[in-house]
Amino acid sequence: MPLLCHGHEVADLREAHPQTIAAGWPEGPSQIQTALDAEGLAEDALRVAVEIHDRRAIERLERAGRVAAGTLQRVGARLAPGVTTADIDAWVREDTARVGGRPSQLGYLGFPAAVCTSKNEVVCHGIPRRTDVLADSDILNVDVTTEIDGYHGDTSATFFVGEPSAAARHVVDVARRCRDAGVSVVRPGARLGDIGAAIAELARKEGCAVVRGYGGHGIGRKMHLPPHVSHVGQRGSGMRLRAGMVFTIEPMINLGDAGVRVLSDGWTVVTKDGALSAQFEHTVLVTEDGVRVLTEPDAAG
Repeated sequence: MPLLCHGHEVADLREAHPQTIAAGWPEGPSQIQTALDAEGLAEDALRVAVEIHDRRAIERLERAGRVAAGTLQRVGARLAPGVTTADIDAWVREDTARVGGRPSQLGYLGFPAAVCTSKNEVVCHGIPRRTDVLADSDILNVDVTTEIDGYHGDTSATFFVGEPSAAARHVVDVARRCRDAGVSVVRPGARLGDIGAAIAELARKEGCAVVRGYGGHGIGRKMHLPPHVSHVGQRGSGMRLRAGMVFTIEPMINLGDAGVRVLSDGWTVVTKDGALSAQFEHTVLVTEDGVRVLTEPDAAG
């Protein structure tokens, strides 16, 4: 029977990170424990099932994270004016195949590409197209998720194309720092709300807005698992973090207000006011004494 929880990730990019959704029990081998945390969500009188990964699973998640980060790093280095987002999709497919992985997003509930490419005012889930040509001063988020050996690694970064404007530099810098602020509070005993609070406080201080309807998610043998990781929140609220949890932190930061809308393709999310939006994402592991980032580009092979 599914368990209800506010803000679980759903296995559908079109509905990713909604505010209310039913979440089922994770599937998988018996060596992966299921942690039930009723205390962390006592205010909602709800329980949530989250996987606590064992050493074998963590090794595979580390590999998937390295592979995804490597693909993102290599593809990002090729971006330039004149490149199309369809070129980026082809590069992701080629690089992922070369390292023995599979693009997790390709065909996922009908998603037509191997990567999300979100340019300028596109917040997330942008579809690569041959007609979408990068120009000088664009900013572009490239979101790579790779499955290898049965586990997924998920990471993204926003890149400058040519010479960015001062506004573009600002929103990209704030987005990167917001992700890192969220990562910095992860440790056993901390709560999910601490992550969102750290992100929202920094964004507000810098005059930017955090997109509320989309957030991070658990990850493992499926690309999207509980828990939902909100990028806004209150310190001391939400589920307690435990060693062995693995999830993404991926704040979407707008230069204008937080409003978004979905285009007619059913996937592409854009800012309502047309302002720039930027995003950075890491997959992280809660360790016994803190946090380990599984998608650090410097460690990518």
